[in-house]
Amino acid sequence: MNFMSFMKNRNVCVVAMLSMMSLSLSAQVSVTQNEWSASSRVVDTLVQGRAQEQDTLISLVPVVRLNSLETDSLQNEAEQAVISMQADSLKVDSLSLAVVQADTVRQDTVRQEIIPQEVTTEKKKKEEKSKKKQPQLSELLSRYCVLKLKPVEGTSEMALDTVSILYEKNLGVLYYLNDPATPERYIAPDPKYFRMFLPFTFYYAPMAQISQLTWKPSLWNDSVTVSTPEPLSFDPQPFRAIEQTNEIVNRTLLAAYPYCSKQVVLTEDEVMLGPSYSDDIQKEASSKPSVTKLIKKKHIDINEEAGVIIRKPNWWITSGSGSLQFSQNSISKNWYKGGESSNAVLINLLLKANYNDHVRVEWENLLEIKTNVNSAPSDTCHNFLVTSDQLRLYSKMGIKAFSKWYYTISTELKTQILNSYGKNSMDLKAAFLAPFDWSTSLGMDYKLEKSKYKLSVFLAPLTYTMRYIGNKKVSETSYGLDEGSRVKHNFGSQVQTNFEWTIIPSIKWKTRLDYLTSYEWIRAEWENDINFILTRFLSAKLYVLARFDDGTKPTVGDNYLQATETLGFGFSYSW
Repeated sequence: MNFMSFMKNRNVCVVAMLSMMSLSLSAQVSVTQNEWSASSRVVDTLVQGRAQEQDTLISLVPVVRLNSLETDSLQNEAEQAVISMQADSLKVDSLSLAVVQADTVRQDTVRQEIIPQEVTTEKKKKEEKSKKKQPQLSELLSRYCVLKLKPVEGTSEMALDTVSILYEKNLGVLYYLNDPATPERYIAPDPKYFRMFLPFTFYYAPMAQISQLTWKPSLWNDSVTVSTPEPLSFDPQPFRAIEQTNEIVNRTLLAAYPYCSKQVVLTEDEVMLGPSYSDDIQKEASSKPSVTKLIKKKHIDINEEAGVIIRKPNWWITSGSGSLQFSQNSISKNWYKGGESSNAVLINLLLKANYNDHVRVEWENLLEIKTNVNSAPSDTCHNFLVTSDQLRLYSKMGIKAFSKWYYTISTELKTQILNSYGKNSMDLKAAFLAPFDWSTSLGMDYKLEKSKYKLSVFLAPLTYTMRYIGNKKVSETSYGLDEGSRVKHNFGSQVQTNFEWTIIPSIKWKTRLDYLTSYEWIRAEWENDINFILTRFLSAKLYVLARFDDGTKPTVGDNYLQATETLGFGFSYSW
């Protein structure tokens, strides 16, 4: 059908519609929407063949509702439609050319769109064929059934069969019992349906279940309702598995009793009175041994007499530390500010032996040696000078009085080991037992010990001191003795404080303050020892000693305060 025939058909349709409109006007009746739409469907059937190929024509006849009051407007529209029909015949040539060009373009695009659609349809058909080959259950049956391979009786072949999910879950596992090759782990260890597979027995549970009264009397409804708290809702279904299984078994047995009463061979009472049996099932050897088997039980003979060994506790605690520190100062001979190079060695040895019964008695014993030797390049008489030398033996015993206070008596011996000389002089300043100091004190001692620090404060109102000069080359007057006298005795008081603080594990500070007076002279020493622990065998140590003694004339000037300081690095060890 070409475009010219289509236009002729279109004109015929328009004339038919106009004739229908004129008939409706002459009869002065109302044309309803349904009648008008029926006429439009007739027109659609006339142009259906061309409308499928051409999309340019969207609609041919509009649906219009007329009434008797609009006759004048309808006559005008009819006249205009006849005029437009004549004008359409004049425009046939131009429209036919435009439509032909549009058809050729549209055919190419339609061909391009059809090719990929054909490929996708072929793939879908292949997928549907492959799905049809595989047996499948419908969506409704797949909720309750599964497909399972089952052996065909009399043959060795397997065939697909539809099996209920509940049947496979509860009873299907029993097929494994007939297979001797089935391992034990594949058999369910919870035989809930055992009563159905034992010899037919009469049980009381089915009758008790059917005899239960679930009806409860309804209470009189009060007009006033009281709101009561309700518990949280939860699903009790997982907790009723055994109860539901028993209900199913009871209903099954109850249905079988009336029809198979002659098959009952036992009662529940007879079963309970019978013997119990056990089957020794050999379990598979586990690759992992049991922990309980690794622990062997030892048989303990109760009649055997236990040997009791009583050991006397050792209340003695021994400890010690030692260090060897070095310091160096090197200066060239032509240094513009002068000075001289020097080396120093500091030796420290500390030994302790303490007794503590943790009840009343404490006894502390200490041996300490400190020696500091410096090089003296500018000394014309000596290569080395001893700047600090001390040998101290200290002992203190205390008996607990109350809380942290102890009645205490202490004694201390102090001297030096090496000979000491003055600079550029051969005069002996000090030697072994020259001087030699001995003090004994009686008083109270306060002790406080924590995890990081330890404190001891000893107050001795009664103290005896003795100074002895055992070398005749040492001047006794330089140590406060009368000329020609070798011993001097004094009585006085003493305050002694010892404090140890572990600042951090690698830094420890130990200080000792000793104040002694005879009410004629004062002798005080403040000793500080800061140890920087680098490793177990290496450390750096700062040693500061301040001394005040107004019983001895100073060598230079008239200041009685003296001080010495040494900073060194070296080896250290504690035990």
